[in-house]
Amino acid sequence: MKKIQILFNNLLKCKSPQELIDEGSQSGLKKTLNVFDLIIIGIGAVVGTGIFTIIGSAIVGSSDGAGAGAAIVVSMILAAIASLFSALSYSEIAAMIPVAGSAYTYTYATMGEFMAWMVGWILMLEYAIGNITVASAWTGYFVQLLKGFKHILPDFVVNCPLWLRNDYRTMYEICARNGWDVHDKMPFLQLPFGLEIPFAINIPAITIVLILTLLLIKGIKESTKVATIMVGVNMFIILSFILVGAFYVKPENWMPFAPNGIEGIFTGAFVIFFAYIGFDAISTAAEETKNPQRDLPIAILGTLVLCTILYIMAALVLTGVVPFSAIDTQAPLAHAMRYLNINWYAGLISVGALCALTSVLLIYQLGTTRILFAMSRDNFLPKKLNAIHPKFKTPHLLTWVSGLVVIICALFMDLNISAELCNFGTFTSFIIICIAVLILRKTEPDRERPFKVPFCPWFPILGILTCLSLMYCKFSAKATSAVYFIIWLAVGLLIYAFYSYKQKRKEDSGLL
Repeated sequence: MKKIQILFNNLLKCKSPQELIDEGSQSGLKKTLNVFDLIIIGIGAVVGTGIFTIIGSAIVGSSDGAGAGAAIVVSMILAAIASLFSALSYSEIAAMIPVAGSAYTYTYATMGEFMAWMVGWILMLEYAIGNITVASAWTGYFVQLLKGFKHILPDFVVNCPLWLRNDYRTMYEICARNGWDVHDKMPFLQLPFGLEIPFAINIPAITIVLILTLLLIKGIKESTKVATIMVGVNMFIILSFILVGAFYVKPENWMPFAPNGIEGIFTGAFVIFFAYIGFDAISTAAEETKNPQRDLPIAILGTLVLCTILYIMAALVLTGVVPFSAIDTQAPLAHAMRYLNINWYAGLISVGALCALTSVLLIYQLGTTRILFAMSRDNFLPKKLNAIHPKFKTPHLLTWVSGLVVIICALFMDLNISAELCNFGTFTSFIIICIAVLILRKTEPDRERPFKVPFCPWFPILGILTCLSLMYCKFSAKATSAVYFIIWLAVGLLIYAFYSYKQKRKEDSGLL
């Protein structure tokens, strides 16, 4: 009985907010970011993925769920409302505890060691696995851009073999869909024990991840400068698409408004939610912000408002220009311009999409690294990984780890499933943040709060309920991603039980 009591005490052991703040102040990370930098990080993570990739699937649907049609604007409003309650909660805690680690750190301050580990593990799903989706989409736009230079570049580059620009699983699906012999389309990899397997590798995705990994090692300020340029190009392309496309809108294309009813609207909200983790990425950079108490809430809420307006305007134009049945799911905006026979602008959109997706990759990679940094500092992961580069003052080892995780998983991970897995991670972290606000209002009532969630506890409770509702819709549909999410949680539990728990006990006994 005593051992069980000790076990529960260890699982529920919390770190005080002050302890977390003191640890963060000694991290050695360089404080260089202002509110403009943070908003760039947020917009860079939110806008690109939703408008250039996910919006097509959310409108049309897929084999794993119905599409919303023109009612995608309602889906976006639902997703934005669910995000708003969570964004308010993020703002309160991020300003109160300006420490790297996002929801992981806040959970450690409220729900204890075990839940902190599980939330950190879920955030890895949200960022690292989400990055695989973006890297794969980046390859698609890059290949389309190369085709515009068919008269300049060699044919091998313009029409790169499929097995050099797709992951293993996707190559199998392409061959099956087209009735091709997989042995003709993929080379064989000779294994040491005599077996041969078909082999595919997404070289463009791996290359861009390696480049951005090196950039993040160089420094976060340098990374945000690159992100600023990318976001600038991205915003110009999106705003010009809205202005140009508005002249070609036909209201009859909005009918039927919701072809798949409530199911399509909620499924669309779930899918589009993939793009809304940008303000979570803002909080991961708290330790590198000059004035986090003031700047974090402004950046989080400002990002949400600006991006939601852009989403709705772009969706209205896209569904008004192209009939529901003709919307492309891979490159919806570029296809819309080709539909209008404005081919030169379709090429320009491909450039904007590459810039947008590059900024998303950069921000997701940043988020993954900073979460791993916080978990390593707490001995859930090997402490040696927490090393700071002597010159650049960045966690260079963890930056390499996060980059290699994306590269390895990109070899075989399915794009659509990885996007939905990322959504499950996002919803879970949002729910945890709302719960953390409620707990801290009780356990730390006198702690200074530069920003407070209005109408507490009702707004955090509404945030929990809206996220749970959208998750339930996907679970009730028995989606493959829901099964994978459960498997991911089980793997995280095993790692904690057989490694992290033991490391934490060594820490308690002074052996680390």
